[in-house]
Order: sequence, then structure tokens, then C-alpha cells
Amino acid sequence: MKKNSHFPKLLLNAVFISTLFIGFSSCGGNDKDSKEVAEEHNDEKFDDNKEEDAEFLVEAAEISFEEIELGKLAQKHSKNSSVIQLGEMMQKDHEKSLAEIKAVAEKYSISIPSSMTEKGQDAYDKLNKEDMKNFDKKYCKMMVDGHKDAIKLFEDAVENVSNTEIREWAASTLSTLRMHLDHSMSCHEEIEKNK
Repeated sequence: MKKNSHFPKLLLNAVFISTLFIGFSSCGGNDKDSKEVAEEHNDEKFDDNKEEDAEFLVEAAEISFEEIELGKLAQKHSKNSSVIQLGEMMQKDHEKSLAEIKAVAEKYSISIPSSMTEKGQDAYDKLNKEDMKNFDKKYCKMMVDGHKDAIKLFEDAVENVSNTEIREWAASTLSTLRMHLDHSMSCHEEIEKNK
């Protein structure tokens, strides 16, 4: 009789341990892009108007993560002082921007990416594979194209975002993005002249 009294306890422990193991292995196998995760959380939380505000912050965070990492890469790989300065500016300004995005997102319970997204990682990997001869040109061109897209995104946000604080932040950030575009274009022209 005594042997059988331990059986229910052992069975319960086995079930508990199995459940933990399944839980841990399913968490470990989650390789979803941080942007997708943020978007899914926002879809569950918000209606159409707030969802549009959330989408903007998700994309703004994605841009900042990418610009920070590409800026670091430019500082590490380039020998051109203009490219290095551009990389420094991108890292510093986008770190500031990301901190602002995080603060606003937290205030309104908006989920944003927690790290560089797959799109950003692809851009980083492509640039990191460039030889030194093409690196500077590719980096500056990426900054020109990326900032043209970012300016369009932020201009649209100023027109369409419903949250006043997010809309005002987008409007105030546009001057920095335009300055980034000007510097990127100058850097690209300089590299093209010196080929």
C-alpha cells in the first residue's frame, strides 16, 4: 500500500516537469522578427486609429535600430572621414530618436521592436560584405535612400496620425531627418567625385 501512495505524487510531478519542458522549448524556438511581434501585440490591443499610430512608431523604431547599427558599421569599416562623421551622426541622433520613441510607446502602451528587424539585419549583412572600395559609396547611398523613405513616412504621420503627441514628435523630427538627407547626399557626391 505504501508504494502506491507515492504514485499520484510522482505522476503529478512528471506532468508538471513535462509542461515546463514544453513551455521552455516552445519559447526557445520562437524566431519571429521583433517587428512582427510588436505588430501582432498592437493588432490585439488597438482599433484602427490607434493601430495607425502604433504602426508609425513601429516603423520609426525599425528605422532607428537600423541607422544606429549601420552608423556603427560605417565608423568601424570606413577610412573616409566624411563617412565616419556621417556614421557618428546617424548613431547619435537615432539613439536619441529611439529613446524618444520608447518613451512615447511606453506612455501609450504601444509595442515596438526590441531590436534590429530582419529588414535591418539584411541591409547590415549586405553592407558588411562590401569590400572597402565600395563600402563608402554603398553606405552613403543607403543613407540617401533610407532618409528619403523616412521623410515620406514622417510627413505622412504628420498628416494622418491621430495621437497629438506622436504627430508633434513626428513633425519635430523631420528637420533632423532632412539634415541627415543633406549630409548623406553631400557624402555620396564626395565619394562619387573621388572614385
